[in-house]
Amino acid sequence: MPISTDLIRQAATIPLKGGQVCLVTSRSGKRWVTPKGCLEPGMTAGEIALQEAWEEAGLTGMLHPEPVGSYIYEKSGLAYHVTVFLMQVTDVADNWPEQNMRDRCWLSLGQAVNRIEENGLRELILGVMTAKVE
Repeated sequence: MPISTDLIRQAATIPLKGGQVCLVTSRSGKRWVTPKGCLEPGMTAGEIALQEAWEEAGLTGMLHPEPVGSYIYEKSGLAYHVTVFLMQVTDVADNWPEQNMRDRCWLSLGQAVNRIEENGLRELILGVMTAKVE
């Protein structure tokens, strides 16, 4: 599917460690999401995904080289296209930039699917679950 130029481009991670995925609350605190943020000039989608994992969840690690997929969502009348990477978490910090703005939790992939409201992200996590089973 071609990507429209009027979509705001973002990058995200599905952070995994020990068979669990890390979720964070949205800025409003009302929803559970994976770390994501808008692309910035001079940075790749992968670099943004790593940056957001650190800022929003205090996580560092290694990204899989290719995205697991992407999804489109709307918020406040704007459309966003999110490229999503798997991230193998190597370190979980006790202190991180947005720790006072977000909660962080670790869940099984199945629990994460049940907690996430965004259909596109939920489908990608279901795909990760299927790939791990096969």
